[in-house]
Amino acid sequence: MNIRHIIPTDWPAILTIQEECYPDIVHESLAALQSKAFVAPQSCYVLEVDGDVLGYCLAHPWRINQPPSLEQVIDAPNDANTLYLHDIVFSHKARGLGAGEKVFNRLVNKAKQLNFDTLSLVAVQGANTYWHRLGFKSRIIDKSLDDYPEDACYMVYQISGE
Repeated sequence: MNIRHIIPTDWPAILTIQEECYPDIVHESLAALQSKAFVAPQSCYVLEVDGDVLGYCLAHPWRINQPPSLEQVIDAPNDANTLYLHDIVFSHKARGLGAGEKVFNRLVNKAKQLNFDTLSLVAVQGANTYWHRLGFKSRIIDKSLDDYPEDACYMVYQISGE
């Protein structure tokens, strides 16, 4: 198992994994997904096993309590104060590899290196229970999450004090 930075030839596999893992959600465009990796290549990864991409993680600096819209093509904000976890997804072929924990630990370390005290995300499809087990706390924010699925939940993970 290899966790590495995204390269251009990974995008078809990333789109396939998005389709597999989000069957009930309108899929984001390639441009929207690629903008995250363009803004923050140091915190966007793929999970590769035997030469096959089996998962991906897109995380980028952003503003706390102001998650980007789902289909938003982003630019790097000047006032970023959180590492926003846009997406972390693994194909069913990656089950049992411990990939989620390994990628999450890498993200926490990257956030520390970037001097962020928090990771933030919008959980969908009931994933808030998973993120809660990892230490994320739900947070009510002023920004609307209407462009996300109905069960969308904004969550924050406090890094400082670990």
